[in-house]
Amino acid sequence: MTLDRSVMAFAGLVVLASLALAHFVHPNWLWLTAFAGANMFQAAFTGFCPAAMLFKRLGVKPGTAFK
Repeated sequence: MTLDRSVMAFAGLVVLASLALAHFVHPNWLWLTAFAGANMFQAAFTGFCPAAMLFKRLGVKPGTAFK
């Protein structure tokens, strides 16, 4: 799996987990979804993505979007 796919899979997992937690635990978990969306939005323009940096340190091979 490339870095790009890893970051997108992680973001999708965070969003889905946040929605499940909001439904079953407390609605304030939707703030995690808002944070994930805001982070994806800013990464699209700045190229700065903390998750990409973490996955890169873990040895995930680079893709084309996050170098």
